[in-house]
Amino acid sequence: MIADWLDLTLEGHASARGMGRIPSGRYEIVAPGVLEICPDDSGPHARPVVISAGIHGNETAPIELMGELIAGLESGHLIAGAPLLLILGNLPAIRTGERFHATNLNRLFRRTETATAISVDAGNAAAGKANDCPADDEPARARQLMAAVDDFYARFPPADGTRRLHYDMHTAIRDSHYPRFAVVPFSEGEAISPSQWSILSAAGLQAVLHQHQHSWTFSHYSRHYHDADAFTLELGQVHPFGENDMVALAPMSQLLAALAMGIEAPSAAPERMAYFKVEIELMRRSTDFRLCFNDDVANFTTFTPGTVVAEDGEAGPCTVGDTPLSVVFPNARVEIGARAALLLAACEPPQVALASDHTSSE
Repeated sequence: MIADWLDLTLEGHASARGMGRIPSGRYEIVAPGVLEICPDDSGPHARPVVISAGIHGNETAPIELMGELIAGLESGHLIAGAPLLLILGNLPAIRTGERFHATNLNRLFRRTETATAISVDAGNAAAGKANDCPADDEPARARQLMAAVDDFYARFPPADGTRRLHYDMHTAIRDSHYPRFAVVPFSEGEAISPSQWSILSAAGLQAVLHQHQHSWTFSHYSRHYHDADAFTLELGQVHPFGENDMVALAPMSQLLAALAMGIEAPSAAPERMAYFKVEIELMRRSTDFRLCFNDDVANFTTFTPGTVVAEDGEAGPCTVGDTPLSVVFPNARVEIGARAALLLAACEPPQVALASDHTSSE
């Protein structure tokens, strides 16, 4: 049964393949940690949905949310009404409770000539013919997951007037002034569907961060290559299994249930969320680099104009200009050439969302 799939996968005993029935559809294990659910009948607001968790292995709350969703579908409490692809990302890291092993999986979702060849033969990878990836082979796991997404979106195109959807669920390493926030990947394609702002607001998200350039995260992959409504959702702070505040995540659980059933998702005024855009991507350029604030500073801490936020032996100091800037994802110990922090400026909510009637049209 599919509830056992989650437990067995986390314990390292899941087989690459398997299929069966749930009360309202069928399921198939298409690769280790990758579960597809196809409904017998589509709901009125059905769209193909990818829901991923565990891209970083120590982020447990999203995995618990996925467990609730699977249990509801298997018990019949939730009636499947939309095609779902449920993904547990970095399986070895999940089992050891580590963020990653050799390298950050969530920086590897970019097509190369090799990855494209794998995607062309996505049926093989998504059918589980590739084995569970070794603990030190995050690049192979990224290729496997890209192929699974390619295959799923190819077999389940969205209906007219809807878009594909991908929620990649995470929790943050540090405290945050907005514990639950959405990161919107950069895209040169169509804007995010207006109804998403109302839906995310109702799901308990408190802030939105618009990326300014390609980042090659998992959500970016779906947005860039498949024109999906795709988000990285930060859902609180990292905690061990059993210590997450699932009450605070109940609205998110309700949204996942609505997506699985293919029904209209709850909505709320999008202006309840704070909106930010990236102003500066702070890079570490040399070994002589430091952030000029405490290691435990919370995400969305604001620095006033004139504040020196970083010093680098090659790039020199980074000083806040005329506009206050807020910091997210600071990490002075990244590799040289890697991002050490994002500095954000507040921005207005999307006008198209404010012009809507705050209801989902999808």
